[in-house]
Amino acid sequence: MIRVLGIGDNVCDKYLHIRTIYPGGNALNIAVFGKMLGAEAAYLGTFGDDEVGRHVYSVVRNMGIDISHCRMEQGENGCARVQLVDGDRVFLQGNKGGISRIKPPVLTKIDQEYISGFDLVHTSIYSFMESELSKIRETGKFVSMDFSDSYEEEYLKKCCPYLDCAVISCGGMAEEEIRKVMDKITEFGCKHMVIATRGSKGACVMADGDFYEQSPCLVKARDTMGAGDSFITCFLVNYLDGISMAMDFGKDSGVQGIVRAKDYKDMLIRLSLYRAAVFSSRQCQRDGSFGHGKAVELSDQDQQVMNG
Repeated sequence: MIRVLGIGDNVCDKYLHIRTIYPGGNALNIAVFGKMLGAEAAYLGTFGDDEVGRHVYSVVRNMGIDISHCRMEQGENGCARVQLVDGDRVFLQGNKGGISRIKPPVLTKIDQEYISGFDLVHTSIYSFMESELSKIRETGKFVSMDFSDSYEEEYLKKCCPYLDCAVISCGGMAEEEIRKVMDKITEFGCKHMVIATRGSKGACVMADGDFYEQSPCLVKARDTMGAGDSFITCFLVNYLDGISMAMDFGKDSGVQGIVRAKDYKDMLIRLSLYRAAVFSSRQCQRDGSFGHGKAVELSDQDQQVMNG
């Protein structure tokens, strides 16, 4: 199985209505879901030393995820405030990444050597790692970045040349609009593929110019937090684990079954999408992104946000 590294954001999602915090954050989620899928997983980011940061750190360490290259700083860990409405998450005012926004990791040569040992390196728009993308690209074998629903062209132009895969959230966008955004991302330098998650409408992938769609495996959700991240992780882990086997058979091999790399890749993408849809649906049955909730007291600011 491949090795997966998330670089950048970690947070706790604070569910105000039940006074509970759950670890999460796009980059951390990718590492955690990779671990759940059997990959060797690691996370590189900044932890704050408050109650939130100590909880996330403790959970990740106990899960067996390598955090040996993380930074520890004085200050608030990233924290997002959340309420649930019919099982769907609704984000309220948070602390905008906390200490990781102020002091994101500045990668050293030792970090870059460490990064070179991973098959998938993932970061996000919430990770504040834009200035470090060139360093990640230098040694990263396959680099992905989640842009969420931000399609600002100058930002895409800045980041895409360093990426093998870009991820976007498209919600209710029509297929024609999604294809336009995908084409722009490719035009701006993203080398290999674009993944578009669409919530209850499924997902789309454009890989080397070929377009794929996947319907969701719909379930009655307990909590949709982390559903998109779990989809992304499962797809990329399965795809990257399998693509190394792609090859054209020799001319004397015959034509039965799959004998061309292109046909194998097409099958692999479809299979990876199917598995991602199933895995994502299962994540909707747990609390938070991946569980591990902790009861906390609400601050005065929490109460103000909750009361509007």
